[in-house]
Amino acid sequence: MPQYRHLFFDLDNTLYDFDANAFLAMKEAFRQLQITPLLPSFEEYFKVYIRINDALWAQYRDQKLPKEILRGKRHADSLAEFGVSIPHSPIEIDDLYLHIMTTQTNLFPGTEEVLGELKKRGYKVHIITNGFKEVQHDKLINTGLNKFLTDVYISEEIKSPKPSREIFEYAIKSSNARKKESLMIGDSWESDIIGAKNFGIDQVFFNPKKIEIDHTEYEKPTFMIFELKELLNIL
Repeated sequence: MPQYRHLFFDLDNTLYDFDANAFLAMKEAFRQLQITPLLPSFEEYFKVYIRINDALWAQYRDQKLPKEILRGKRHADSLAEFGVSIPHSPIEIDDLYLHIMTTQTNLFPGTEEVLGELKKRGYKVHIITNGFKEVQHDKLINTGLNKFLTDVYISEEIKSPKPSREIFEYAIKSSNARKKESLMIGDSWESDIIGAKNFGIDQVFFNPKKIEIDHTEYEKPTFMIFELKELLNIL
């Protein structure tokens, strides 16, 4: 087994429970802005929002959509599907949503214990994340995850999102790491696993939902885990 020294984690839905935190943050934002009573149900709205947001993020990741357009359009398009007209601008909604998001601190089970043990074992722990810089930094501070980390690499700051080669190359070089000593851990098959594989570093596919992946185009990941604590058996 390779002797890894540098561990590069994805943040959202790998360590930080983005799905749970996003739901709670948006629910509170809509309560404060008095949007919820205009909807059939918040749960129904959130499902539509996730679908629209995922599609827009794919365009943003491919650098086909600017950040500010994404931020407004995801709310405008979602509300339009319900025929809802409100006095707030989409950016005003997003500002409040993102602010509340940074105060949500739900992590995946075992996150702090695993990171603490890895740090104790002498591993260099880094983050490579797609996301908005101000939001990601605040999440790391408010959850306390920053105390485990050596470096944080955010796509908006580097101007290159996963799965592009550039962000992995930047992170490896900036960390003074070698490819054979590096391991990428993440939940996104395309962004984390394929991105790392194409760059030439080993990967751990974190798959808590036990998603079936079609391996016809790409061979299997180096490792696959369903709980974070399983990582300690690999390292």
